[in-house]
Amino acid sequence: MKCPFCSRDNTRVIDSRPADDNSSIRRRRLCDSCQKRFTTYEKVETIPLIVIKKDNNREQYDRSKIEAGILRACHKRPISVNEINKLVDDIETEIFNKEEKEIPSTVIGEIVMDRLKDLEAVAYVRFASVYREFKDINTFMDELKKILDK
Repeated sequence: MKCPFCSRDNTRVIDSRPADDNSSIRRRRLCDSCQKRFTTYEKVETIPLIVIKKDNNREQYDRSKIEAGILRACHKRPISVNEINKLVDDIETEIFNKEEKEIPSTVIGEIVMDRLKDLEAVAYVRFASVYREFKDINTFMDELKKILDK
Protein backbone atom coordinates (compact mmCIF):
# COMPACT_ATOMS: atom_id res chain seq x y z
CA MET A 1 0.00 0.00 0.00
CA LYS A 2 1.42 3.38 -0.98
CA CYS A 3 1.64 6.11 1.59
CA PRO A 4 -0.61 9.05 0.62
CA PHE A 5 1.94 11.49 2.09
CA CYS A 6 5.31 10.38 0.71
CA SER A 7 4.18 7.86 -1.96
CA ARG A 8 6.52 5.15 -0.71
CA ASP A 9 5.20 1.63 -0.60
CA ASN A 10 6.70 0.47 2.68
CA THR A 11 3.68 0.72 4.98
CA ARG A 12 2.42 -1.71 7.57
CA VAL A 13 -0.87 -2.40 9.30
CA ILE A 14 -0.86 -1.43 12.98
CA ASP A 15 -4.57 -1.95 13.74
CA SER A 16 -7.38 -3.79 12.01
CA ARG A 17 -11.07 -3.96 12.91
CA PRO A 18 -14.51 -4.17 11.31
CA ALA A 19 -15.79 -0.82 10.04
CA ASP A 20 -19.02 0.72 11.34
CA ASP A 21 -21.09 -0.81 8.54
CA ASN A 22 -19.72 -4.30 9.36
CA SER A 23 -19.23 -5.01 5.65
CA SER A 24 -15.69 -3.72 5.41
CA ILE A 25 -12.48 -3.73 7.43
CA ARG A 26 -10.86 -0.55 8.71
CA ARG A 27 -7.07 -0.66 8.81
CA ARG A 28 -4.74 1.84 10.44
CA ARG A 29 -1.41 1.92 8.66
CA LEU A 30 1.98 3.40 9.44
CA CYS A 31 4.47 4.50 6.83
CA ASP A 32 7.94 3.28 7.75
CA SER A 33 9.54 6.12 5.75
CA CYS A 34 7.75 9.25 6.95
CA GLN A 35 6.14 7.78 10.12
CA LYS A 36 2.71 9.19 9.26
CA ARG A 37 -0.46 7.21 9.90
CA PHE A 38 -3.45 6.80 7.62
CA THR A 39 -6.60 4.70 7.36
CA THR A 40 -7.68 2.36 4.60
CA TYR A 41 -10.87 0.37 4.14
CA GLU A 42 -10.99 -3.08 2.65
CA LYS A 43 -14.24 -4.31 1.14
CA VAL A 44 -15.21 -7.51 -0.64
CA GLU A 45 -15.36 -6.95 -4.37
CA THR A 46 -18.64 -8.08 -5.82
CA ILE A 47 -19.49 -8.91 -9.41
CA PRO A 48 -21.60 -6.09 -10.84
CA LEU A 49 -25.23 -7.06 -11.28
CA ILE A 50 -26.86 -6.10 -14.57
CA VAL A 51 -30.59 -5.36 -14.71
CA ILE A 52 -32.46 -6.22 -17.91
CA LYS A 53 -35.11 -3.54 -18.42
CA LYS A 54 -38.53 -4.08 -20.07
CA ASP A 55 -37.19 -2.72 -23.38
CA ASN A 56 -34.25 -5.19 -23.18
CA ASN A 57 -31.73 -2.44 -22.41
CA ARG A 58 -29.22 -3.36 -19.75
CA GLU A 59 -27.93 -1.20 -16.95
CA GLN A 60 -25.98 -1.69 -13.77
CA TYR A 61 -27.99 -2.44 -10.62
CA ASP A 62 -28.71 0.68 -8.61
CA ARG A 63 -30.02 0.31 -5.05
CA SER A 64 -31.23 3.92 -5.00
CA LYS A 65 -33.86 3.12 -7.65
CA ILE A 66 -35.47 0.53 -5.38
CA GLU A 67 -35.27 2.94 -2.45
CA ALA A 68 -36.89 5.74 -4.46
CA GLY A 69 -39.77 3.52 -5.60
CA ILE A 70 -40.42 2.27 -2.09
CA LEU A 71 -40.18 5.78 -0.62
CA ARG A 72 -42.78 7.01 -3.14
CA ALA A 73 -45.07 4.09 -2.32
CA CYS A 74 -44.69 4.67 1.44
CA HIS A 75 -45.13 8.46 1.27
CA LYS A 76 -47.33 9.65 4.18
CA ARG A 77 -47.78 6.10 5.46
CA PRO A 78 -46.98 4.98 9.03
CA ILE A 79 -43.70 3.31 8.06
CA SER A 80 -40.44 4.32 9.70
CA VAL A 81 -37.21 5.00 7.84
CA ASN A 82 -35.65 2.03 9.64
CA GLU A 83 -38.40 -0.26 8.33
CA ILE A 84 -37.84 1.05 4.80
CA ASN A 85 -34.06 0.57 5.07
CA LYS A 86 -34.53 -2.98 6.39
CA LEU A 87 -36.98 -3.71 3.57
CA VAL A 88 -34.50 -2.48 0.94
CA ASP A 89 -31.70 -4.48 2.62
CA ASP A 90 -33.85 -7.63 2.58
CA ILE A 91 -34.80 -7.12 -1.07
CA GLU A 92 -31.17 -6.53 -2.03
CA THR A 93 -30.09 -9.66 -0.14
CA GLU A 94 -32.71 -11.73 -1.95
CA ILE A 95 -31.61 -10.34 -5.32
CA PHE A 96 -27.91 -11.04 -4.70
CA ASN A 97 -28.63 -14.48 -3.22
CA LYS A 98 -29.92 -15.53 -6.62
CA GLU A 99 -26.25 -15.35 -7.71
CA GLU A 100 -27.14 -14.25 -11.23
CA LYS A 101 -25.03 -11.88 -13.28
CA GLU A 102 -28.13 -10.51 -15.00
CA ILE A 103 -31.63 -10.19 -13.58
CA PRO A 104 -34.80 -8.93 -15.29
CA SER A 105 -36.35 -5.81 -13.77
CA THR A 106 -39.64 -7.72 -13.64
CA VAL A 107 -38.13 -10.15 -11.10
CA ILE A 108 -36.98 -7.23 -8.95
CA GLY A 109 -40.42 -5.62 -9.20
CA GLU A 110 -42.14 -8.82 -8.10
CA ILE A 111 -39.79 -9.16 -5.12
CA VAL A 112 -40.52 -5.56 -4.09
CA MET A 113 -44.28 -6.10 -4.42
CA ASP A 114 -44.18 -9.31 -2.36
CA ARG A 115 -42.30 -7.56 0.42
CA LEU A 116 -44.53 -4.46 0.33
CA LYS A 117 -47.64 -6.65 0.49
CA ASP A 118 -46.41 -8.00 3.82
CA LEU A 119 -45.42 -4.55 5.11
CA GLU A 120 -48.33 -2.23 4.27
CA ALA A 121 -51.37 -2.64 1.98
CA VAL A 122 -51.63 0.97 0.74
CA ALA A 123 -47.93 1.14 -0.10
CA TYR A 124 -48.29 -2.17 -1.94
CA VAL A 125 -51.23 -0.89 -4.05
CA ARG A 126 -49.39 2.35 -4.84
CA PHE A 127 -46.31 0.46 -6.01
CA ALA A 128 -48.37 -2.10 -7.93
CA SER A 129 -50.36 0.60 -9.71
CA VAL A 130 -47.18 2.08 -11.16
CA TYR A 131 -45.30 -1.19 -11.63
CA ARG A 132 -48.17 -3.08 -13.27
CA GLU A 133 -49.21 0.03 -15.21
CA PHE A 134 -52.91 -0.21 -14.41
CA LYS A 135 -54.77 0.99 -17.49
CA ASP A 136 -58.18 1.49 -15.89
CA ILE A 137 -60.10 1.24 -12.64
CA ASN A 138 -61.05 -2.42 -13.29
CA THR A 139 -57.47 -3.68 -13.17
CA PHE A 140 -56.96 -1.56 -10.04
CA MET A 141 -60.04 -3.11 -8.42
CA ASP A 142 -58.87 -6.62 -9.34
CA GLU A 143 -55.63 -6.02 -7.45
CA LEU A 144 -57.55 -4.65 -4.44
CA LYS A 145 -59.79 -7.75 -4.43
CA LYS A 146 -56.69 -9.97 -4.31
CA ILE A 147 -55.56 -8.17 -1.16
CA LEU A 148 -59.02 -8.30 0.47
CA ASP A 149 -59.38 -12.03 -0.24
CA LYS A 150 -56.19 -12.73 1.72
